[in-house]
Amino acid sequence: MSLGLLQNTLLPHFSATPLSISQSHNLLFTFPHNKNPTFTGRGSLILRAQISCNKSESIPLIKESMDIKKEVQELNRNLYEHIEPYATGFLEVSDLHTIYWEQSGNPSGHPVVFLHGGPGGGTSPSNRRFFDPEFYRIILFDQRGAGKSTPHACLEDNTTWDLIKDIEKLREHLQIPEWQVFGGSWGSTLALAYSQSHPEKVTGIVLRGIFLLRKKEIDWFYEGGAAAIYPDAWEPFRDLIPENERDCFVNAYHKRLNSPDINTQYAAARAWTKWEMMTAHLLPNEETIKRGDNDAFSLAFARIENHYFVNKGFFSTDSYLLDNIRKIKHINTVIVQGRYDCCCPMMSAWDLHKAWPEAEFKVVSDAGHSANEPGIAAELVAANEKLKNIIKTR
Repeated sequence: MSLGLLQNTLLPHFSATPLSISQSHNLLFTFPHNKNPTFTGRGSLILRAQISCNKSESIPLIKESMDIKKEVQELNRNLYEHIEPYATGFLEVSDLHTIYWEQSGNPSGHPVVFLHGGPGGGTSPSNRRFFDPEFYRIILFDQRGAGKSTPHACLEDNTTWDLIKDIEKLREHLQIPEWQVFGGSWGSTLALAYSQSHPEKVTGIVLRGIFLLRKKEIDWFYEGGAAAIYPDAWEPFRDLIPENERDCFVNAYHKRLNSPDINTQYAAARAWTKWEMMTAHLLPNEETIKRGDNDAFSLAFARIENHYFVNKGFFSTDSYLLDNIRKIKHINTVIVQGRYDCCCPMMSAWDLHKAWPEAEFKVVSDAGHSANEPGIAAELVAANEKLKNIIKTR
């Protein structure tokens, strides 16, 4: 488990004073039942600890923390340089849908598949930078209806289970026996669902900005919860909908995003997308916000997102992903979460951590939702480095 800053009141009879804190202010710790805490954190942190019931036990605690500090310093936390794909293509996954895919990095390296957010967001060249291109064979693809995949913004035959089948078809097409899975936001939802469906094909998982697609998460972001923090961004989203339809904004937008009038679709898509883009960073990011002005991007992003939310992710129960964690508890996993994530609030990452304490849990104390925020990006790179080191030692 990882938190931003350790509070002195966290455990009875235990106090910790950080003397030097790394840029992301992260500390990882686990608490075995009926035992003293064991620290396994990363960052330039010197821990001074005292356990009042037995002062001699503070000595190995300090030694372990110092050993981990040395290990952390050896992990790269910087994004890798931009690279170009060495192969691209289109895979026909149904009579209707064709998905775009690409490969970059080391053709003989360890495969990792990147699952983009949204759904409907598509991939971008910057997604390749989280992975060591000398070690990883990096596979990106655009999910049904998104990015370069066709038909654009299509909702027909577009469900979570269709996407899971597509991932498997792509793995088989590329002749990959097993691979690492990386996903953020909706990508974390899909990564969990895919891994639970095919755990034998997954060597490791990196998750960011946890989204479990539960009703309370949808209500938080689309029915007025996040508006308490971003009222200026919320009002244009709200005002597109007449007052007599504001009892459920997801349904009201669904009506407009599926209107026979394309201009009505575009107007709703721009409002939906800008609301999310304006809240995606801890500090406003103009480049991200401008994506809401792109009608082609916004239409796929908004229509497909809304389609999945109206249909509750196509899961049989609200807690489906949490209920099936047992299937993947054995897989090496790192969870990265921004403390001030308004799109996918930390309550979901915390619920996932409690259901899955075996996974490493990193909370970035000075970040929101976006993978491109410095603290989030650093932790994602480091997570891939950790999994890389595990694979190298096999």
